[in-house]
Amino acid sequence: MGGPAAVRPWGELDDPRRRILIQALAAGFFSSAGNAAAQLFGRAPGKLPAGQSIYRVSGSVTVNSQQATLQTRIVPGDTVETAPNAEVIFAVAQEAFLLRGGSRMVIERPPAASELTTALRLVTGKVLSVFGRGRPTRIVTATSTIGIRGTGVYAETDPEQTYFCTCYGVADISANNDPSSRETVSATHHDKPLYILAKGNTFGSIRRAPFINHTDQELALIESLVGRTPPFVFPMDIYNAPRRDYP
Repeated sequence: MGGPAAVRPWGELDDPRRRILIQALAAGFFSSAGNAAAQLFGRAPGKLPAGQSIYRVSGSVTVNSQQATLQTRIVPGDTVETAPNAEVIFAVAQEAFLLRGGSRMVIERPPAASELTTALRLVTGKVLSVFGRGRPTRIVTATSTIGIRGTGVYAETDPEQTYFCTCYGVADISANNDPSSRETVSATHHDKPLYILAKGNTFGSIRRAPFINHTDQELALIESLVGRTPPFVFPMDIYNAPRRDYP
């Protein structure tokens, strides 16, 4: 994938309020008692009780156009939307998500004859997701179609481009408007983030990208909601790591 990267970078999400929140959640996840997160949110991070979908909702969030609360169930076929500056952390079956503000995501029902266990359409916005081991999943964005199994991923999309990071696991990535632009990424720790462009050039529609806008702490948090841990170890007190550029 040579040549210049004609892409429009997104800004990093360094809102101090969000940083404090994630540090508190991480402290709750890694401490023996989870007191910090429990005091803030009523319970420390951990596997959600049977019948509960949402771990935390902040700001205006809707499920199928109805205002979401901690009692709202989310199932395949539902559409989840967040207002600007809102956020929702939730799980569906063996998958868990952190959907950021200004996002619209459809949790589709896979076709009956398909091997897929999960199908997502990120219409717009930003989502961090983790998926059950060995569960075939398809993610469709404005500019890309991605197939994964048992993977942690982060995506941001708008009509012009998608940012996609395979945090760990394997992802088969293709550009919707350029069938010749395809790439398989096998990652252990955010090894190869990519931009997938709506309009490519002679170098194709997929470009290397920097690591932006998601953290290992957030991955640990949402994996905990479905009773798992990420396949790597990291310092709990470093919010920004890893945040590095790739050539």
